[in-house]
Amino acid sequence: MEDLARKAALYEQFARVGKALASPVRLELLDLLAQTERSVEELAGAAGMKISNTSAQLKLMASAGLLTARRSGTRVYYRLADEQVISLMNQVKEFAGARIAEVEQAAREYLGDIAALEPMACDELARQLAGGDVVVLDVRPEPEYAAGHIPGAISVPHDQLAARLADLPVGTEIVAYCRGRYCVLAPDAVRTLRDHGYAARVLDGGLPEWRRSQALT
Repeated sequence: MEDLARKAALYEQFARVGKALASPVRLELLDLLAQTERSVEELAGAAGMKISNTSAQLKLMASAGLLTARRSGTRVYYRLADEQVISLMNQVKEFAGARIAEVEQAAREYLGDIAALEPMACDELARQLAGGDVVVLDVRPEPEYAAGHIPGAISVPHDQLAARLADLPVGTEIVAYCRGRYCVLAPDAVRTLRDHGYAARVLDGGLPEWRRSQALT
């Protein structure tokens, strides 16, 4: 019986990671933190949550080793513990997409018909960038762009795109990206660009997927 108790205690520790991921709210917070470090208040605003609830969710994930925190004055800032967290998030999404039929339906209802936007693979984008044949548009908020972006990308936040269309080159293919494969900002941007006569495609993934693809080359 003592061995059974010890085994149960061991598996309870493994389960802490699963429990930390078992919330749509916490998964969204992880997606936001995959872009850049943020304060509790910034995360609450971006996710449309109360600060107290956001803080509680972040503390739970930190206790499971997914996040690290630092204090600056009266604010607490969180970031992903390391690149393994992004890898874990991607595996969860890929597994769910392959095994749960409702994922595809929910994604289509939220993102629309992504296939119609001709997603460009990260390795293809790398080749296009090397040849100077493409304009890359980062449609995330400016602080996320400032924290890190695809080399050569232009920052045009989604909420500024309509006002800045005239600044974009006509006749050169535009590839837009945002936070990841399940982020709606880039698909919306590509549809807006196409409606105004631009040749535009969406990147198959976001900055985390781009970084992973470059690390493998």
